[in-house]
Amino acid sequence: MQISVPRMPVYIRKCHVDIPRPQENGQGEDDEYESYMRDPDQLRDQLPQPFRMIDKVLSRLIDSAWDTISERENIKIAELSKRNIPVVELSDHLKLPVRTNCLTCSEDGRYIFMGHSQGLSVSSSSSLICVSAWLEDRVEITSLHITCLGEMTYLLGALDDMGVARLFAFQAESIHLIKVINETEDFNQRNVCSKFELSNRGDFGSASMSCNGAHWLEVYRFPKESWLKELEMLPAALQKQLPPGTGDVKLSPIVMLMKIKPPKTQSGSTLKSPLEVLQKTENGTVIGSGQNHLISSCQWDDQEAVFKSMYRKYLITNPSKTKDTEEKTSHCTSHFLLPGGLFPVLGGTKPLSAGLPVAVCMWWTGSHNLLQYFLCKAPRDKPDMEPKPDVLWPNAQEIFCSTVSSCTNYIALGLATELVTVWDRYSGLPLPILSVSADSAFCRMLFVDYRHVSSEETLHCQGQTQCKIHLLVTCKSGACHILTTGSGMESQATQITERPADPRTLPTVTESVPFLQGLVCFMHKNGTISLQDVIRKTTVCFFTLPATHLLATPWSPIFTLDPVQQTLLIRGDQQPSENGCPEGKDSSLFACHFHQLAIVEAYRMDIRDHLKVQRRERFTDLENGCNLYFQKRVQSLDERNKAMTHTWNQLQQHACLPSTYSNAL
Repeated sequence: MQISVPRMPVYIRKCHVDIPRPQENGQGEDDEYESYMRDPDQLRDQLPQPFRMIDKVLSRLIDSAWDTISERENIKIAELSKRNIPVVELSDHLKLPVRTNCLTCSEDGRYIFMGHSQGLSVSSSSSLICVSAWLEDRVEITSLHITCLGEMTYLLGALDDMGVARLFAFQAESIHLIKVINETEDFNQRNVCSKFELSNRGDFGSASMSCNGAHWLEVYRFPKESWLKELEMLPAALQKQLPPGTGDVKLSPIVMLMKIKPPKTQSGSTLKSPLEVLQKTENGTVIGSGQNHLISSCQWDDQEAVFKSMYRKYLITNPSKTKDTEEKTSHCTSHFLLPGGLFPVLGGTKPLSAGLPVAVCMWWTGSHNLLQYFLCKAPRDKPDMEPKPDVLWPNAQEIFCSTVSSCTNYIALGLATELVTVWDRYSGLPLPILSVSADSAFCRMLFVDYRHVSSEETLHCQGQTQCKIHLLVTCKSGACHILTTGSGMESQATQITERPADPRTLPTVTESVPFLQGLVCFMHKNGTISLQDVIRKTTVCFFTLPATHLLATPWSPIFTLDPVQQTLLIRGDQQPSENGCPEGKDSSLFACHFHQLAIVEAYRMDIRDHLKVQRRERFTDLENGCNLYFQKRVQSLDERNKAMTHTWNQLQQHACLPSTYSNAL
């Protein structure tokens, strides 16, 4: 039986198609990839619509945007090339001792003090001749702080590389060692000093100490009047015994006012009534110390448990966090404050001198609070009792850096999360808090002297004119911001320099020039020195050393600014020669005299006018302070009325919103 199988129709297009032979080593794929790279539109044309049209539109937008950016960059480069920024070459004046680590000048501009690997040296500013020296083997001075005790008498605070702080007196071209602050017979138990500072006119001093893991700040009172009388009798008596500059004298002893330790964490209280709390305070004037309270230990534990339960997902548990926090609180930053504001009156026991510091403010790393301690207090019944802060300035975030204006009426704090706040000591209130769009944490801050109104308005210092404050903030990334704020003014922050692309161009020093308005000296890691107008965001000039020398230690330049002589003094080291001469063997002191530069003539400011502008009316008693406060309130009446009217208008507008919504519903 024959079975027929139906055949399915097969339609084959008759065309001659050559099947390509396989290529060796996959060269066919490479050729196809290269063809697409030569003609990218070939790949785009294979996209279906409407994606092909969208791709072409986006490509045209991107190309036009890049063309605009390139055109702007070319215009900017052309403008910079047209502008010739002058370059000022520093002149060589003085050969420095081997390994000069610090430079500073006296307030009257008469002398230049140098700390080096063999002790101290003093040179005349006019003749640049060494007039005195205190030499000691194996004593390398790394830090110097100078202030004037009286006419032609100076007080020197020196710190060496081993953490030993010394106090010197310089008079009649002779250096006398007064006292070694942390002297001890047992070297293992010696207190190590990390910072030693003197107040203006030499009435007080502060030293940051550490020993065996403990850290504290010591504040001293110096018998200034007694020292002046005793030093007047020394030169004639020592002239026949010791050569100038080598005498160690015995003067009246210094007095330790207080020993401030890092604040303790708040713990449970054993106090039972508010009366016991008041008895623990000193005369009832302690404000915001946070230590005398009625909260028990169980209440602290309950509060912490509730907080952790509510914000558990936001908390990051880290076992080493507690240890890091303890290590962070080992450093403190302190500033002496002159009379001004209402708070110093509370702690004063006698009329205050205009130039005598009345308080010291400080903060510990890792802390949110700025603490203030009064210096003019009655003697304690128990001198060993740990002092408590008289004023606490709270902040929402951790403090990273701080600075105080030259008149000490303003305290600027750089906080975490890109916040900057400026406290006004005159009113005891913070100025508007600014948020800076920074790409890293703050590392340095300084007030910039700038006066844009007539001298007739600014020279009277009664607090009657509003003061505009300019603050320069530097980030760890190298970006700089200029902040402008003031009482009753709109605050703003402007970025003047961005993060440098080359890490070698990071600014290591930003120093305001006190006798030039709005100018700041920038020193960079690669040795570049520039003078910039931070208000107008322009570069005035560059400073350069001779071709034979380089900037010494550009990561920590050794320089000083003389406000009286209007001179920049900076150390330069000889470049290593081809025969192998090491760098730094030949150090020289280079100088730039600003009074000889015509390019800074528009920024020049008389130092006497500068002091008058910075000086603010300071009162010595409560009655005078209240009178000035009421005068300022009367003068600001119109502005406060306008602000009150604006606030009430806003409240009325917001109050109408609920009724509008209810009617709509």
